[in-house]
Amino acid sequence: MSPDATPRVDLVWFNAGGGHRAAALALEQVMREQGRPWTVRRVNLTEVLDPTALFRRTLGFEPEDLYNKRLASGFTLGLAQELKLLQAGIRLTHHTLVQRLAAHWRRTAPDLVVSLVPNFNRALHDSLALARPGVPFVTVMTDMADHPPAFWMEPMVAQHLVCGTEHAAQQALAAGLPPRRVHRANGMVLRPEFHAVPLGDRSSARIAERAMVGLDAHTPTGLVLFGGTGSHVMTRIARALPDTPLVLMCGRNEALAAALRAQPARAPRVVVGFTAEVARWMRRCDFFIGKPGPGSLSEAVSQGLPVITTRNAWTMPQERWNTEWVQQHGLGLVLRRFADVNEAVPRLLAELPAYRERVRAHRNAAVFEVPQILERILREATSPPAPVAASCT
Repeated sequence: MSPDATPRVDLVWFNAGGGHRAAALALEQVMREQGRPWTVRRVNLTEVLDPTALFRRTLGFEPEDLYNKRLASGFTLGLAQELKLLQAGIRLTHHTLVQRLAAHWRRTAPDLVVSLVPNFNRALHDSLALARPGVPFVTVMTDMADHPPAFWMEPMVAQHLVCGTEHAAQQALAAGLPPRRVHRANGMVLRPEFHAVPLGDRSSARIAERAMVGLDAHTPTGLVLFGGTGSHVMTRIARALPDTPLVLMCGRNEALAAALRAQPARAPRVVVGFTAEVARWMRRCDFFIGKPGPGSLSEAVSQGLPVITTRNAWTMPQERWNTEWVQQHGLGLVLRRFADVNEAVPRLLAELPAYRERVRAHRNAAVFEVPQILERILREATSPPAPVAASCT
């Protein structure tokens, strides 16, 4: 890259779950708002690896759809074993993946590649090194912890790694990554709207917001969220809490939304379909119920909501440590099963002020910090080497 050229920064994502795409969009937005002199491009890894959509044309769905349907159904038992099979397949096809990705990098000529996906980082790094020697490769973890081996961290390659928790940073160092390549951010990358200050419990704005959707301003209300496709577990939670006001976020799952609207309850209920205003709905509520996804937990905490979540054999392997994060910081309750949610809600509400105080003290600034980290990496990669002083003999 010439000194006068605009750096091309590529953000690599895919649609397995929603956090990878959301993080790419959030970083792109903040880089633009910060006035970074970069050309930021989002790169859908699936489209690069399967440019003719052969997988979809053959089987009728995208590769990520099977994973996303598993999330919606709640049938996540056995994903740890399936992950090993996926990783074995990636290793077997490594040469093909590298060649295909290298052709893409030669054509698009990035100056910095930022991966927001797990499992494919060795292929991404090796292909970039082949096609664009010297261009830095950075992985921004969208999980709170790694699930080794070779999930997020690739110690044997020149990988910069941005970690949103101290636990992940320590994992990286223990795995053998050089300290200068391990970068610490505060929390997960969230969209800027999740950094708005939560409304005070008695503020006129919050009272008006709750009244607008039929919720009482002073009755504690729970927000139930299981990602962008919802989960059938939400019907069991709603059935177990007939006297608790709830906002039930169903995403694109229209069948789930219809089932929840038909379910009787004595307390007010608001069933919400797909919306871009998740942060606003969170600010209307008092606590969160959902799976221990890194994005949803972080979003809830950013909006001042203590959390109720679970950890059991059905919990996805890369999300199990997230429940330890909840417990370590006193941010909510971790149950073995959501069948116990009717007992957990009164326990949480009995200590709600203390939970709120701990939640609101928790700082997340990753979406603003990551561009600063990338700027340093890019500057170091493009700076001319310092002259070596001549020695006198």
